[in-house]
Amino acid sequence: MTLDYATYLSPFSWRYGSAEMRSIWSEIHKRRLWRQLWVALAETQAEFNLVTAQQVADLQAYASSVDLERALAIEAEIHHDLMAELRTFAEQAQVGGRVLHMGATSMDIEDNADVLRIRQSLALILTSLRELLLLFAGKIEAWANTPIMAFTHIQPAEPSTLGYRLAQYAQDLWIDWQALDQARTGLRGKGFKGAVGTCAAYAELIGLENLPRFEQRLSERLGLEFFPVTTQIYPRKQDYSVLCALAGLGGSLYKFAFDLRLLQSPPLGEWSEPFGDRQVGSSAMPFKRNPINAEKINSLGRALAQAPRLAWDNAAHSLLERTLDDSANRRTLLPEAFLTADELLSVSQRILKGLVIHERGLARNLEIYGPFAAIERVLMALGKAGADRQEMHERLRGHAMTAWEAIQAGAANPLDELVSNDEVLLEYLGASELRQLMQAASHLGDAPERALALARSLREAFEKAPE
Repeated sequence: MTLDYATYLSPFSWRYGSAEMRSIWSEIHKRRLWRQLWVALAETQAEFNLVTAQQVADLQAYASSVDLERALAIEAEIHHDLMAELRTFAEQAQVGGRVLHMGATSMDIEDNADVLRIRQSLALILTSLRELLLLFAGKIEAWANTPIMAFTHIQPAEPSTLGYRLAQYAQDLWIDWQALDQARTGLRGKGFKGAVGTCAAYAELIGLENLPRFEQRLSERLGLEFFPVTTQIYPRKQDYSVLCALAGLGGSLYKFAFDLRLLQSPPLGEWSEPFGDRQVGSSAMPFKRNPINAEKINSLGRALAQAPRLAWDNAAHSLLERTLDDSANRRTLLPEAFLTADELLSVSQRILKGLVIHERGLARNLEIYGPFAAIERVLMALGKAGADRQEMHERLRGHAMTAWEAIQAGAANPLDELVSNDEVLLEYLGASELRQLMQAASHLGDAPERALALARSLREAFEKAPE
């Protein structure tokens, strides 16, 4: 692809998204789909003796011969892109061109082509998301039993495991996969229903009684189910549903990336995204190792979150049988939403494949903050041994406050020693038992087992060949 850098280029033209996704939303592919739909219409009309076999063959012969330069020249005169393509096709296919678009309105072609592109795009997204979920399954399995300090309110809470934390992201993404798959399988085309959805022009051509069979044959040819009721367009509520599913995916990846940015911060220092040997982190500060990939996910994810808002407006503002005020924004809304999601998945895969886990950082944070969580175990054990729960809670709280002051002064956490040497506590539990209870790394519940169970479910769901 040759790009002219002397004029404005969308970042999606070359920076964000895959070549495969850009191809789906390219002008050439769109026009080939238009021609595919015109050919399907002619083939079906031939079954009703409206078009000859010779005319169909002529159209089939030029179905891929898009001449964009000629079409754009015609459009400059008539200001209608689909009619310009139609005339270009008719010029090429001089035998079949005379029957092109018979009975149709522009949106019989454009809307069905858009749904075909959306379906192709969703298939690409689902394949990429499947690969990401399997990457998560491997990371979950590798780290299922590794204890970490979990945080609530961005404050140390209780221990968990690294695999269990990763399983949370994977579970969200699995929900997204299901929503996107449902969106794909639920897609419907406009069908061929004419200017206001009544099929009146087609009824004039083939007879009212033949309309159900006519549209059914077109549906079979295109492998696309049609809405039973439309106006000039398919319901724009469908775009809204699809974009909500894409935005949901963006939200899940956003959380993963935002958490990574927190965990890469040196005060926590538990994770890092991959950083190349020759990668530059800052033009001013040579030491910087900025999480630029995670930041890109957050930046693009934030933009993707706005797409449903615009799609909502397009659906709600589609007055009566159709207005054209959605057309211009859909030219960027649909491709950029899919290219954004495509880029988010690609970057997330790159991060996860090269994710650096700093085991020293995990252990350090657990050593500093884990004892605070362990006193919950001590409190429960004291209660079982017959101690007054309220009195013990207050003694343990006092020790915890003393330990916090020590940590803030830069000292090691003394909570283990404070608890195991407390004479009141020793009346109910032995020193060795108290020390054992203060080992926070074993206070994990069934987190490892549930993380591994999710990984197994992902493998069972996605290791088979993609559909």
